[in-house]
Formats: sequence, C-alpha cells, structure tokens
Amino acid sequence: MSESVPAFVLGGTGYVAGELLRLIAGHPRLALAAALSDSQPGSSVAAAFPHLRSAYGETRFASMEEIDAAIRRTPRAALFCAAPHGAAAAMIDRLLGAASQAGSRLHCVDISADFRYSSQAQYEAVYKHPHGAPGRIAQFSCAVPEHLAGTPTPHVAHPGCFATAILLASVPLLSLDLIEARLFVAGVTGSTGSGRKPAEGTHHPVRHSDLYSYGALGHRHVPEIAACAHQASGVNAEFNFVPHSGPFARGIHVTVQATLKKPLDSAQAQEALRGFYADSPFVRITESAPRVKDVTASNYANLSAVTNGRSIAVMAVLDNLNKGAAGGAMQWMNRLLGFAETAGLTAPAPGWT
Repeated sequence: MSESVPAFVLGGTGYVAGELLRLIAGHPRLALAAALSDSQPGSSVAAAFPHLRSAYGETRFASMEEIDAAIRRTPRAALFCAAPHGAAAAMIDRLLGAASQAGSRLHCVDISADFRYSSQAQYEAVYKHPHGAPGRIAQFSCAVPEHLAGTPTPHVAHPGCFATAILLASVPLLSLDLIEARLFVAGVTGSTGSGRKPAEGTHHPVRHSDLYSYGALGHRHVPEIAACAHQASGVNAEFNFVPHSGPFARGIHVTVQATLKKPLDSAQAQEALRGFYADSPFVRITESAPRVKDVTASNYANLSAVTNGRSIAVMAVLDNLNKGAAGGAMQWMNRLLGFAETAGLTAPAPGWT
C-alpha cells in the first residue's frame, strides 16, 4: 500500500473542520498530521468532537507555530483550510510560504471565501475588508469539481455550500443553452451551515419547528455564484436568490427556476442533466423529487427537473458540511495529489438521520 500523505487542517473546532477530520480518518491515502486551534492548542480533539474519539482519542490540537514547523519538515502534504473568511488568507499565506522556503510540496484547498474571487477588488467589494494575501489569489481556482477539468492552479478554493447546490443545478441549463439567463432560486439550509457558535436566528432551538428567509435577494454569495457560473458556462446570468433557515441540522435543498428557450418536457430535461453529469460520480439524476435524507452526511448530490413546457425547475439536494464543503474539498485534494477523485468519499448516506 502506498505511503499516506500527511494532512493539516485549519479551522479549529468548527463543524466543517470536524467533517474534514472525519473524512481524513477514513481516507485510504491521507493521515492527519495536525489540526490547528489557535485558541485551544494542546486541548483534546476528541473533547471538541466526541464522535471522532475512536479515530483521534489521543490527538491534541496544535498551534500555528507547531504546524509551521511540521510543514517545513514534510516533503509533501495536504492543507485544508476551514478557518473563517478574513482570517484564512493570512494563515494560508504563512504556511505556503513556509513550505516554499523548505522546498516542500504543499497543496491547499480553502473552504473559506478568501480565495473564491479572481481579484482583490472583487473580494473586498463583497466582504468590505482588505484581503489577507492578495499576492496568492492567482494561485487558486474556484469551482465545484464537476465544472472544471484538471487542476489549472496549484491550489483550489471551494465554493460555498449554497453556491455548490445552485451551481450544480444551474450550470447545465446555461451551458446547454436551454434557458434564458435570468434564474430564480429558493434554498433551505440546515442549522450547521450557520457555524458552531449560537446566534440569534441561527441557534437550533430557535430554528426548530420553524422556517424563515434571510438575506432575500441580497445574499453575499450571489456574486460568487454568478462568477463561477460564468466561468463554467460562458454565460453572464442573473441569479435572484432567497435563502431560508430550515429546522434540521444538516443538508441543503435548492430549487432553481428559469424560462426555457424552447419547449422541453420533464423527461428530456432529466436526460439533459444525466448527459451533462455522465462522468460525475457524485451527481445523480432522479425522476422523483430529491430528498435531503438521501444525501445527508455523504458526498453525493441528487438532482431532478420538471417542466411545464415554458418554464423549468431543477431541484438539488446535498449535505452542506460534506459535498458543500469538506467532501468537495476532499474531491479537489484527491485530484491535486493524483489520487482517484472518489478516494475516501463513496460511503452512502445513513438514510435515517
């Protein structure tokens, strides 16, 4: 069996970092080298993630200084960043610099928003603060794995979880010239998408047995969605997005609606999606309406489509922590390291979450 590649995880005790640790524990070619917690270095990983105790019972969080030193000693490594936007760029820049100085080969997949835009100005227009490492932006591509062939840059920025679902549903329609370039999107996300720290409107006891919209027609990820859709399809599309907070922990459901350019029935629409994703093992097209439970905690996305002759609706479901974040990042890292893209990612959904 080939020697494992050391993996480093930034993001401390957050949900996405925990999902990355879970995926690394089951990966056939990766082994955790260290996980960062700047606020709690030396504390137990299992204390933060009790469900991972069997994999990391004796593992403790490292400091940035310890990870910097370890990367300098490691000839080849994988770096996953699930740190918050605004903080991630400087951390990544430091560690990529350390690897370069030591002659180490370090590939990074960033799950924050810091490298999702192709210019410093675009990022700063959305996030309203200076970019932490503008000199690194050109070293990152941003796309869902299904929409960009190969690895055109040494590092990758993974789109957000809502963005991933919307792009999977909309890019085929735009690329195949099936629709007018004005799309209407409604999406529902689970409470884990709001992060681990409780806040008014995002804390699960508040969300339980409730459903409400937020950021209607003004969600800050819309420019990211439009930019990735243009890169993948060549079409400048307008996305009108209304996100909702759902009363469940994990998962995303989006419905993308648009006007067809020419008549198409539902079976033809589903066949068009199947053809587009024929070589994408993690995207499945169903005849019936996709359900969140069928993909929760997996790296799979299920899509379906219906039409009424003039309009089309594409429904997509995925797990926000897995396919929409850690799993999609693992797909990219597999590709960057020359592994099979499916390595460590083919476990089915539990089904009864």
